[in-house]
Amino acid sequence: MKTEEFTITEELYASQFQRFLNLCIDLMFIYIIVLSLGTTVILVALSANNFELSNWTENLSRSEIGFYSVIVAFLYYYLTEAYFSRTFAKLITHTIVVNIDGTKPSVKRLFIRTCCRFIPFEVFTFLKEFPRGWHDTLSETYVVKKRKLTKKRKHFNATVDVVNA
Repeated sequence: MKTEEFTITEELYASQFQRFLNLCIDLMFIYIIVLSLGTTVILVALSANNFELSNWTENLSRSEIGFYSVIVAFLYYYLTEAYFSRTFAKLITHTIVVNIDGTKPSVKRLFIRTCCRFIPFEVFTFLKEFPRGWHDTLSETYVVKKRKLTKKRKHFNATVDVVNA
């Protein structure tokens, strides 16, 4: 007897608006983290009378700030998705990152997903009816509506239990 497997379908996909909102909210969180860490370094340096560190931090070039911001963004996306399968924006919009079978992606897939976010023009890969960007397709992950996923999985499991009984 062949057992049926649960799979993600298009009706579970997060909408273009949800994906755009996720991007905006995540960028806001990253910006706040970058500013907070920079301010913290300056305050710690000043309290320790380390004026060289304070001056260095205050005089970072745009490329140094950009590099620092990319590192913060990478850590933000990778760590939040690795631990919670969602960023803070996805928590707010009730979406979650999953595999094709609705399970939590491996850290390897999430690492690939995070690296792919930094491909130039990757953001434009969402301009289609069912938004799946390169960071989704290359890592074989899906961003779905969490409530619909939970409901569909519960229904699927109940159906499978009845068939197997």
